[in-house]
Parts: sequence; C-alpha cells; structure tokens
Amino acid sequence: MESVNLMIRNIKMRIKRYNAGAKEKVVFLHGFTGSSDTWEEVITYLPTSMDILTVDLIGHGQTSKPNDFGRYYVEEQIEDLHTIFNQLDWTHFTLVGYSMGGRLALAYTAKYPVDKLILESSSPGLESEEERIKRRHSDKMLAASILKDGISAFIEYWESIPLFHSQKSLPLEKQGLIRKERLAGSEIGLSNSLRGFSTGVQPSYWNKLKDMKTSTVLLTGELDLKFYNTAKKMQKLLPNCTHKQVNNVGHAIHVEKPELFATIVEDIILKGD
Repeated sequence: MESVNLMIRNIKMRIKRYNAGAKEKVVFLHGFTGSSDTWEEVITYLPTSMDILTVDLIGHGQTSKPNDFGRYYVEEQIEDLHTIFNQLDWTHFTLVGYSMGGRLALAYTAKYPVDKLILESSSPGLESEEERIKRRHSDKMLAASILKDGISAFIEYWESIPLFHSQKSLPLEKQGLIRKERLAGSEIGLSNSLRGFSTGVQPSYWNKLKDMKTSTVLLTGELDLKFYNTAKKMQKLLPNCTHKQVNNVGHAIHVEKPELFATIVEDIILKGD
C-alpha cells in the first residue's frame, strides 16, 4: 500500500493505493465521519488483481479542511475526484461509494463516465425542495453544535442514531476501532461537510437517474429499511441497475460484514454478478 498526499485544486488530498498497476481499477469513497481507513479490512479480502484507490474526502481524514464551506459543495468535490483520476491517468474503473461517498459517486457518474457504479446504502439526495429546506436547517444546527460542543460530544450523539444501532452487536474491539476513526475527525471538517455537502444542500439527482446508463449495483442491509426503500425506488429509474440486499446487517455493510462485502464487490467487478 502507498499513501500519498496530492495537491488537488489548491487543497491537500490523501489517497491510498493498493496493488498499483493491476488490471482491474477500483475506487472506494467513504461515508460521513469516516476516512479511507474504513476500507482497509475489506481490501484484505480483495484479490491482488485489483488496483485499488481510496480517498480521504474533503473535511475528512488527512485531507484538508478548508474554512469556506462552499469548497465542500458536490460540484467542487466532483472536480477534485476528476483531477485525481486525470493525474493517475485512470479512465476505466469501478466507483464504489458508501452513504455520503455514494452520493458523491453517483454525482460524479452523472457527469463523467465510469465502467461500473456500486452504491452502498446511498441515495440521489432528497426529492423535494421542502425536504431539502428542512434538512438544511437541521444540519446547520448540527454543524453549529459540533463547533460549540466538540467532536467527542458529536460522536456520542452520532453513534446513538438508529442508523447505526446494528453496530452495537459488533465485537467491542471493532466498535472501539470505529469510534477511534470517528473521533479522529475535526470539528471544522465535519461541520463544513454538513454545511456544504448535506442532502439538504446538494442538488437532487433523482431526475438524472433515468439518463444514467452506467451499470449500477445498489447494496443495502436487511436492517436498514430506509435505504432499502430508497434503493427500490432508484432501481425503477436507473436503466441498467440491480439491487442486492445483504441479510442481518444495517447501514454499513462493509463494516459489519467486510469479507462478504468484499466478495460481493469482487463478483460484481470480475464476474458481472
């Protein structure tokens, strides 16, 4: 594995690369409060025939945390990714995104070509302006509370939301590693990520789905009913799409069942399943 800091459009971005030069190219994008580290266990189960790239998205991990939340807008992040891929001369690859990273992966694919798209527990944003206004308000308040109360108080709250209840059944050691990664975040990075790239701020991509011809696989956990329902709605609109439900897991399939998640990703990429 090679970890590199790149200057991308005037910010420092950390990327990790595994098996450089291998035939199949795959990019993994993490979720909110995460980093490229979230994929490390999954990658141990993937074959060395995959040239794997993971990215610390803006505001997360070792990538820059600008004070201007406008730099976090989805349009900016799309161009960050495109600049990275151009620097690496990557033109054919599978793009995998989890939750927030899935929203970015979908937005990127709506503008630039990718070979395959795998979205784990993600969405095209909120459908109505009313929903977006309501979410913008709640996320603005949450962003302010992060700055006021600090990262520890926020992570305590974040881990208590229903979306992550299934993670409480994980071994305590693994729960500790997840918590450690979340606590490594920064107040300004997470706050500005909410203010610049929440589902209340980003444009809705629902009306773009019907025009997206990319081969797409939607992955959701059996215990994550909200995103299961979202995936079913997306599947009806995407022309070239399948949906796979993973049993006995919640929102973060790759965290709760990393070996199974890796097997699913490998089958999609190498076998077309």
